Amino acid sequence: MRQFQFNYIDATAFRAELIKIRQWCSASVTSHIVFQIYTETTDTSLLRSICRIIDSELPQAEYFGCSSNGNIIGGNFWEKPIGIICTVFQYPSAKMLIRQFKLTEETAEEVTDELKSIIAENSWVKAIELVTTIHDMSMTGFCDGLSEIDPGIQIFGGGAFAPDINSKSAIVFSKGGSIMENSVVFWLLGGDDMHITSTYVTGWKPLGKVFHITRCDGSRLYEIDNEPAYDVYRKYLNIKNDEHFFNNTLEFPFLYQHNGISILRAPTDSLPDGSLIMTSNIESDVTAQLAYGDPGTILESVRHEGKKIHNFRPETVQIFSCAARRSFWGNTEISKESMPFQNFAPTSGFYTSGEFLRTNGFVNQHNVTMVLVGMREGDAPEGKQEELTVDDSEFTGKMALINRLANYINAAFRDLEESAMTDGMTKLLNRAEIQRRISERLKTGDPMGLIMIDIDNFKSVNDTYGHNEGDNVIIGLADMLRRGIPAHNMEASAGRWGGEEFMVLMPYDMDYVIPAAKDMCDDFSKLEFPLAGHRTISIGVTAAIPGESLDELLKRVDSALYDAKRGGKNRFVVV
Repeated sequence: MRQFQFNYIDATAFRAELIKIRQWCSASVTSHIVFQIYTETTDTSLLRSICRIIDSELPQAEYFGCSSNGNIIGGNFWEKPIGIICTVFQYPSAKMLIRQFKLTEETAEEVTDELKSIIAENSWVKAIELVTTIHDMSMTGFCDGLSEIDPGIQIFGGGAFAPDINSKSAIVFSKGGSIMENSVVFWLLGGDDMHITSTYVTGWKPLGKVFHITRCDGSRLYEIDNEPAYDVYRKYLNIKNDEHFFNNTLEFPFLYQHNGISILRAPTDSLPDGSLIMTSNIESDVTAQLAYGDPGTILESVRHEGKKIHNFRPETVQIFSCAARRSFWGNTEISKESMPFQNFAPTSGFYTSGEFLRTNGFVNQHNVTMVLVGMREGDAPEGKQEELTVDDSEFTGKMALINRLANYINAAFRDLEESAMTDGMTKLLNRAEIQRRISERLKTGDPMGLIMIDIDNFKSVNDTYGHNEGDNVIIGLADMLRRGIPAHNMEASAGRWGGEEFMVLMPYDMDYVIPAAKDMCDDFSKLEFPLAGHRTISIGVTAAIPGESLDELLKRVDSALYDAKRGGKNRFVVV
């Protein structure tokens, strides 16, 4: 396999490049010649001229391509509008087909069914590369149809885009088809000596609050936390619902779990009613978070996932990278995540409106992701190979600022979240949070014991020794619970119920709960406070009964505590 990469300058220079390729092919063994054309211009007359020149100089060659938001040549983002990659396959066993179809939501099933028929007639297919238009279309049906293809076949590719990130204009084209909007091109590859591997890189991390998707219909996201979905971007990022919405939100996608992996999903439009149009369906009643790009995490992911490509020892590397990543890094830094692959194999690709990759059998549409594909003919070569080298030198300027701000925001959010759940004095859970956990456990019907604690004769501590000593006794009990509960159950939760009262949830049956209550009585009585000396506690213990209400459970444990008090204190009572 040999690859030639260059930018289109003009017809004369292009013909000269093709003559060089023709001469190389004449002196070598070749089986297929395929051109991939990525273009930041949608000038159809220019694109047709390029295709005619290929037909004239290399009539046996195939070609296909799409509009893009930028091109990768030699591992670098290249600021020329048209990138051309010519791959020459040399093994006689190499097999391939290129097919183009009109693609809309209505034709998606028909297209994938036709693709299945082609594969059924060509058992040699090992991988399918695709370039497709996406804008204003949910790709869920398309991806579901592709997922039904033989799971042993790899599927990957990218969505056509435009140089203006807010433009809806995008095209794909091929030798056997034409220049089209609403279309997809499939490149089917295979043969005994064809070897292909693929993986993906994200590096976007969840940012702060966890949201609940409360209303969604297909790719239209109506409500998050029972409020219009757009409000998330307005409230937390101050993004306006205007013609720049797509551009402003592209770097802040939602992160959620889908088909067993983390998926990033960006909205394409915000409608007047506050609903969002997503590039693919999102299910209702799932959780999601806004995400942000973290430079260090991105490059660590490049290093980690890049090893899979490096160890495969490819002859070429293809990259389908989201335009949001280009926007995030900026033109001067974006090559940090693509150039490492050029060190050991010719690397090319384009910046997309969405990325496609089959993982665990499912074909997923990604956003803000970089899909990596390694190809080679024949066995992996022996001998030394150039290393995968990632430039992770200290970030400066925009990247450093993003990194620090994001760390600050996440740390501040964790502090706020913790303070909202904990009691200020004891640092145990507050009443609202421990009650919420009891209620959630009750709904499951799983075993649960409650231990309700009250400090005996607490008023006399305050009256005799002052409120500071009273606080010391409360904090002493809290510290004891924090230290002692893990010895019985790591999943137990302790909270301050109010004043000198505490509540402990133990997600076990009474064989575990009762010994824990006894230990609590014994351990607290051994503590000695500076002024108050030794003190005691009374405890009520009960077990949840399937089907009962929260109020019924709380009344019963409170009654058990009352019985312990009335029975002489410094004891526990089980009801």
